[in-house]
Amino acid sequence: MVYLHGFADIHAASADWMPFHHELLNRFSVVAPAHPGCAQSDERDDIDIIDDVVFHYVELFDALELERFSLVGSGVGGWIAAEMAVRYPERVIALVLIGATGLYVPGVPISDLFWYAQPDDGVAYNGLRHLLFAHADTPIGCELFPDSREDLDLELRRFKMFRFANTIGFKPPYLYNRKLRGRLRRYRGPSLVLWGAEDHLVPLAHAEAYATTLPRAHLELLDGVGHSVVAEQPTEALQRVQTFLLGQKP
Repeated sequence: MVYLHGFADIHAASADWMPFHHELLNRFSVVAPAHPGCAQSDERDDIDIIDDVVFHYVELFDALELERFSLVGSGVGGWIAAEMAVRYPERVIALVLIGATGLYVPGVPISDLFWYAQPDDGVAYNGLRHLLFAHADTPIGCELFPDSREDLDLELRRFKMFRFANTIGFKPPYLYNRKLRGRLRRYRGPSLVLWGAEDHLVPLAHAEAYATTLPRAHLELLDGVGHSVVAEQPTEALQRVQTFLLGQKP
């Protein structure tokens, strides 16, 4: 299984495997790379649009001799996963999109994450936590995005993730590819669209757009959960993902 991370996630807000990822290892062989320029991964000067990221990962999977695999992506990682699935559908056994960005939905834009990337009054991340979690004061949100600037390693990891997202999704189109929705029909394998019902970053209309356009998609919502599904509800997210993937034939 290949896992592509989001913002409140491994390689971004956490240096270590989080409970969700640890539990996945009990049932799957997991490859969870850092996006280019994130964590300890080197930046690439030739990456400035989403297509470049897809080719980066294709080269990585070729080097690892991963011919076919289940593909799970969260947030921006979900966008990358969807783009890969429509380009190389024969390599993706099953697709899981968790709060994925990537789609243009008229009248229902993705929220302006970059506006809140800098703390309020120089210290508080209430706005950012509101976008990434069901509530700005949720414990896991305060742990991953605390109102302080004392942990330089944490600040640097988050900065690298925002820099990566900025590279592929800040200038219009904003965290989406206008052509992606029309290409989703190319992936005809089984898909799970897993979403937090309280996602303030990527509205539920985007979940419904993925679920109704992917030919074999199933939509599941988690009540009381925001954008960062794997951080906020790791046990429930694991159960949904695991049940779906174990039900597929390689």
